[in-house]
Amino acid sequence: MEKELRDAVKKAALEYYQKTHAVKKQKVYIPASGKCLDEEDLSNMIDATLDMWLTAGRFNDEFEKRFADFLGVKHALTTNSGSSANLLALTALTSHKLGERRLKKGDEVITVAAGFPTTVNPIIQNGLTPVFADVDLKTHNISAEQIEEAITPKTKAVFVAHTLGNPFNLGEILPICQKHNLWLIEDSCDALGAKYDGKYTGTIGHIGTFSFYPAHHITMGEGGALCTNDTQLYRIIMSFRDWGRDCWCKPGVDNTCKNRFNMQLGKLPFGYDHKYTYSHIGYNLKITDWQAACALSQLKKLEGFVAKRKANFALLLEGLKPFEKYFILPEHEPKAEPSWFGLLLTVKEDAGFNKIELCKYLEEHGIGTRQLFAGNLLRQPAFTENDIALRIKNSSLLNSRDLNEEHYAMLPNTDKVMNGSFWVGVWPGLTEEDISKTIKTFQDFLSSKNK
Repeated sequence: MEKELRDAVKKAALEYYQKTHAVKKQKVYIPASGKCLDEEDLSNMIDATLDMWLTAGRFNDEFEKRFADFLGVKHALTTNSGSSANLLALTALTSHKLGERRLKKGDEVITVAAGFPTTVNPIIQNGLTPVFADVDLKTHNISAEQIEEAITPKTKAVFVAHTLGNPFNLGEILPICQKHNLWLIEDSCDALGAKYDGKYTGTIGHIGTFSFYPAHHITMGEGGALCTNDTQLYRIIMSFRDWGRDCWCKPGVDNTCKNRFNMQLGKLPFGYDHKYTYSHIGYNLKITDWQAACALSQLKKLEGFVAKRKANFALLLEGLKPFEKYFILPEHEPKAEPSWFGLLLTVKEDAGFNKIELCKYLEEHGIGTRQLFAGNLLRQPAFTENDIALRIKNSSLLNSRDLNEEHYAMLPNTDKVMNGSFWVGVWPGLTEEDISKTIKTFQDFLSSKNK
């Protein structure tokens, strides 16, 4: 009876979906990003709702397994956002369980200022020192040469993103990290499905992070994940995610270690319940099974989503090629296979117009635009109005509140990104007609400037 009732509910939901959400509506505005949901996603979410299991459960277990299998890694762990994934990845490296390799207050982590703030925020939140390198204007990724220049005896990690799904130069950066015994965290929140030298991004460094926000390659609403091949790091990440507890049992499960009442940890009495023993100053950053159910359905469609992004990107790039005199168009490393999040353009300084003029025109004519997130994070109020210790490339220690134009000039390409770079959409919900309209709108703007 239960199965019949469950099937009836899901059938009714399918009919509802087909009569409401499946109805195609003509686009007046072409957004830069969006989600692609279907009746299978809805069915899975309803299935999870009928379980009335309100935290992570069977759908989450299945998603973590399938996600790890897809990436070809030992371990995958879900969390409530890509930003939380970044926080957990960096915080895990501060664990006492890592011995001499743990990150301690004042240690340095190399990153970039041209990107999303939650790649950098965990460095500051953990009392570490961010060291900012510049980016290349063709890939918009970190310069490998500048990583070498920025390393000091205090440098312990590199934490950077694959910008808009375009892999950074792992062929040079990974050997640098190995040479100097540095941790490498790959922020792949915008790059799910991208590859470098045949391997998925996020699987090449020590920890990879992913986001499942609606704008990303697959979605569960709010949500994210981490992956690693290191079992110790996996358990440390899980501990920080799950209140800081030492126990790695799943909710509703006890005594996985078969030693629950036979341990002596900290200064607790011998045999204190391992399920309530805490080894880290942690959080609660788990997801619900409802979210996992959506992501599990989405994962089946990921390869198709990535293929559509690549096709849309290729069409858009081909249409914009004739305008190279005005723009720096995106490129990728020879061994990189991007999974494009958007098509990033930089308006050249001699173009005869500026980025703001163009973005306003595009938006007014129904084409969505987005900045490369913070532009130059060091110019954001979060830095100019607070006292944050940092370095820029090979500088001495600086205070963010005291930075001036001479300091910003040490990251010239980052300022060029802030002033000249923006991106437009290539997500799977866009059609060839949408891409054509986007190209035509660029053409109309440029024609109006050349009259």
